[in-house]
Amino acid sequence: MTTNLVMTQPQPYVMTTVSNQWTSDICDCCEDLPMCCLACWCLPCFTCKTSYEAGECVCLPLLDAYGCIPPMTTSLRVAVRTRYGIEGSICKDCVLSCFCGPCTWCQIAREIKTRKNPVFSVTISR
Repeated sequence: MTTNLVMTQPQPYVMTTVSNQWTSDICDCCEDLPMCCLACWCLPCFTCKTSYEAGECVCLPLLDAYGCIPPMTTSLRVAVRTRYGIEGSICKDCVLSCFCGPCTWCQIAREIKTRKNPVFSVTISR
């Protein structure tokens, strides 16, 4: 007497969502308190660290002191938007860079951190 035993393992189903929007708002600085504190107490250090994490030269944010529109803040915001396919305009990037500089740097840093460490939803089918 032979018995055929058939066993199948459930396969994981991995679902990721890639959004064309920022993962956090410009005023969500307190979502990451250590990041917010560093930006608040030592903005030059924070901008250099964020620039490095974005793959850019560490010293470039120091050029923001020269000019009406901060060139590095604006260009890094545009670069991050382009890299991750986030909708927006150069005009909005300029306005946020001029009037919300520290918050803009926090948003850029949160976006890089979130996109580098994506959250996956795993569903096991039965």
